This record gives sequence, structure tokens and C-alpha cells, in this order.
Amino acid sequence: SGCSPCPPPPPAAAPLPPPPRRLRPFNTLDPLPSSDPDPPCEGSRSPRKKWQVFPGRNRFYCDGRIMMARQTGVFYLTLVLILLTCGLFFTFDCPFLASNLTPAIPAVGGVLFIFVMGMLFRASFSDPGILPRATPDEAADLERQIDSAGCSRPPPRTREVLINGQAVKLKYCFTCKIFRPPRASHCSLCDNCVERFDHHCPWVGNCVGRRNYRFFYLFILSLSLLTVFIFAFVITHVILNPSQSLTLLCTVLEVVVCFFSIWSIVGLSGFHTYLISSNQTTNEDIKGSWSTKRGKDNYNPYSYGNILTNCCAALCGPLPPSLIDRRGLIQSGTPQTVSQSNGTSNSSYASTQLHSNMVGEGRRHTARY
Repeated sequence: SGCSPCPPPPPAAAPLPPPPRRLRPFNTLDPLPSSDPDPPCEGSRSPRKKWQVFPGRNRFYCDGRIMMARQTGVFYLTLVLILLTCGLFFTFDCPFLASNLTPAIPAVGGVLFIFVMGMLFRASFSDPGILPRATPDEAADLERQIDSAGCSRPPPRTREVLINGQAVKLKYCFTCKIFRPPRASHCSLCDNCVERFDHHCPWVGNCVGRRNYRFFYLFILSLSLLTVFIFAFVITHVILNPSQSLTLLCTVLEVVVCFFSIWSIVGLSGFHTYLISSNQTTNEDIKGSWSTKRGKDNYNPYSYGNILTNCCAALCGPLPPSLIDRRGLIQSGTPQTVSQSNGTSNSSYASTQLHSNMVGEGRRHTARY
């Protein structure tokens, strides 16, 4: 009862004001905030396909189903010459020949024309046998092998395999970072290593290799027959009916085109018939790879020793699948191939699985005999 009352509690402290918000300076180049409350995730975008990042100098059409070289001007000239000559023949010559000689003439000409165009498109629009380039991991694998071996010199640029008792060199490609298989070569126009490389043909707008050589040969062979066929019956039309001036003018144009084309086309067909019968390529024939001038023991290890067997192997064998999978999807985390535009780099040398495959191929060739 004698105690004094307790003092009142101190008033509660007022809450501190929030710190001022620091505003970032506005930049006109900054993207505006999206009004979409649920922005699409990165994985929802459509994945890219391999033909869209293909390192070679090629053009792709129809979602990668068609591939050609970038220089296609001469190919369109080929189309114009064939379509123009055949169009004039079917328009001005075939009606007279069908009514006065036999209706089989336009029928045979139509079959030849369709076959020629089909073989031209197959040779021009297909993969000639392009070899895939090495990935960075594959290119670095050989460097690790060289470092572990302690070599002070760069590794050899060639390796040898035995094919039917003949030593064949596998040359290293500094652009594709691989040891090229036997008979393969790097096309400087398309910037690709092509398996069983024959040549780059501007008339078909593509390289000619293992996967389209038979179509190229059938194209030039059928085109030779079509040219001779048109030339012979155009001359027949001129002899039988020389009166009509418009028809005569178109016929003279056909004769001129066929006359200057027949020698080169027929000659080219004969040359490739010789190559097929001996199982050679144009590249090997030009370089004289199997010529006896290089040595008495030098011979073609790929020949079967029989003309008929060589022709069947080139024209009737199974068509190998494409190795580049140009319409395949690019998976995340998949290593991309090494892309290099020149071949002067000495800093890295690739060791790929293709080398072991080529050695195995050479052993299979040897085991065949």
C-alpha cells in the first residue's frame, strides 16, 4: 500500500520508412516488358535441322530433301537446252512424222525425254556421298595422342592401308579434319569430302560421287540417245517436207543445237563407259593413279578383273545411305562438326572413327580375294 504506481510504458517506436527504390535509367534500346503472363520457354521453339547449319557450300530446298551446289547457273542452262530442243521437236516435227511415218516416233521420244529428266534430277538433287566432318572432340583426340607420344614433329598427313595387295594412301583433310577413305577427295567448289569422288559437274549442278554416279552415267547415256534420235528424225523431216518456212526455221535451230551437242555428249558417254568397265573414276584417270608409268607393280585394286562385273558393281549394286543426315534434328548438347574454310591450319589434326572404318574396308577388300 505504500508503493508508488509503476511508470507508463514508453511509446512504441514509429516504423522506419522503406528505402527509396533505385530506378534504372531507361534506355531506348532496352526491350519492352512482355505483357504475356506466361512467356514461352526456350524448349518450345522449333528445333533446327542439320541442313540449316551444314558447313559445306551447298544449297538446300524442300526442307533439306534437295541439295545442290551453290553454282547452279550452268544447271539451268542444261534444263533450257533440253526443254527447248525437245519442245521444238514435239511441237513442229512429231505431228508430221507421226502422220506420215509412224506414231511410235513421238512415243519413243517421250519415253527418252522422261528418262533423261528423271536421271538429271536424281543426279542433281541427291547427296553425292558427302563425308561428315569431325567434331571438336574427335579433332582433339588425335592431339592428345600426339602429346602422349611426345612427338616434336607434326604427325604424318597420310596413312596407308592394303587393298587387294596394293598399298593405298589415306590423305588427311585439314578442312574436314578427317583421314579421307580410299577414293575420296575434297571438292573445292562444294567444300566437302566426297566418297568415291569422280568430279564436280557444273552441268548437273552437283558433285558426282558414290551415291549419284549411276544416275549421272544413265543421264548422259540416255541424253546421247535422245540427241541422236532427235537429230536423225529432224533431218528426215527436212528431207520429206522442206516447204514450211516456220517449221524449217525451228528445224534448223534443232539441227544446230544437236549437231554441236552430239559430239561432246556421245564422247562423254564413251569415256565414262570406259571408266565403268575398268572400275575407275575420272579423278583417278586424270591423275594416272593406276598407270603402269608409276611402276610395274602398280595396278587398280578395285577392278574385279571382268568388264561385266565392273559394270554391274557400278550400276546395279545397292545404293549406300547418306552419312550426313541432313534432315535430322539438332539435339541440345550435341557437338557440332569442325568448320574451317581453309586448309592451312597446322594446330590440330583430327582422328575420327572414319579412319578405323576405312581400315576395316580395306581389309574387307583384301578378304574378298
